[in-house]
Amino acid sequence: MNKKLLELLNKINGKKTEIKNLVDQGKIEEAKAAKEELKKLQDEFDILKDLEDEDISNVTSQIQEGTAQPVQKKDPEKEFADAARRGFRNSMNEGTPAEGGYTVPEDIQTRINTYREAKASLIDLVDVEDVTTNKGSRTFKKRSQQTGFTKVGEGGKIPGGKTPQFGRIDYDIDKYGGYFPITNELLEDSDANITKTLVEWIGDESRVTRNKIILEVVNEKEKTAIAGLDDIKKALNVTLGQAFKPTSRIITNDDGLQYLDTLKNEKGEYLLQPDPASPMQMALCAGATRVPVSVIPNGDMQSDTRTAKTRKIPVIIGDLKEGVKFFDRKLLTIMTSNIATAGDLNAFEEDLTLFRAIEREDCVMKDDQAFVNGELTITDEEVSGE
Repeated sequence: MNKKLLELLNKINGKKTEIKNLVDQGKIEEAKAAKEELKKLQDEFDILKDLEDEDISNVTSQIQEGTAQPVQKKDPEKEFADAARRGFRNSMNEGTPAEGGYTVPEDIQTRINTYREAKASLIDLVDVEDVTTNKGSRTFKKRSQQTGFTKVGEGGKIPGGKTPQFGRIDYDIDKYGGYFPITNELLEDSDANITKTLVEWIGDESRVTRNKIILEVVNEKEKTAIAGLDDIKKALNVTLGQAFKPTSRIITNDDGLQYLDTLKNEKGEYLLQPDPASPMQMALCAGATRVPVSVIPNGDMQSDTRTAKTRKIPVIIGDLKEGVKFFDRKLLTIMTSNIATAGDLNAFEEDLTLFRAIEREDCVMKDDQAFVNGELTITDEEVSGE
């Protein structure tokens, strides 16, 4: 049955349904008019059907008599060229949904993918202490230059000696937090693990918060200009000295790494090398100086780029475990509620689930002599290695 006959058949069936509905509604006159239309459709169908049957009969006779002509195969290239000449009118295509595009599946993936990111936490480089109260103090013996005993002759009077002095470091816990609303429809209907993704996001917010707090404490110390390798060695050998040099490291960002990675000795050998004790770690090696290097991504430890074509790169040299103390009152806690209110949001009324994250902590300067808050000023050409 050809396309025209199929269309007429569908119209006939639709008209029959229409007539039945009109009768059920008591619209007899309208049903009679529709019946006349049905007769015309039926007559048209019968005529076309007879012609089709006649054509089929003729073809059958030709086949039996051996006079039927074979169907010519279509040349795909010619068909395409002909369609192009017509401007592809009346042809099915993928770009138009109604012309066939709906039949082409789209590659839509609801699983949440993530871009690769460089992330680092400064919390591992400082002294962390868990506490159970919101305020407190820690007592430290003050640093002082001891002079030793005084020489005393026989029968002489022994002088009084200098006694140690003490000081205290105080902490006062602050609260940090935020809330994150999600519609319950998204939680229920999404194929992706929205909760897992949000919890990971909140955990990363905690990392960024702690990095920011630690850097604020580091920057309480006045910055020291670093002009090159000699200034780094002086900071280690003289400023920090033997009290801190053995446990010191260089902490810088990607810009600082690029600078350190271009330093060479008089033989043309690069000074930044893998640490033999830990091949995955880097160390700056210059003569008798060998110091580990920790790199924090630019996103977490930014250079100052306010001056055109000039960067001020942070280069912290020393032992931050001796220099900075982080008091952790309570680890990050996450709570959810579908009835709470927050700001202008009403979770119950708006059918939301609110995720609330809170952490309590404080960070203080423990010993400002344990590190040098260095700043390396270079041009963009030096950073990029151009």
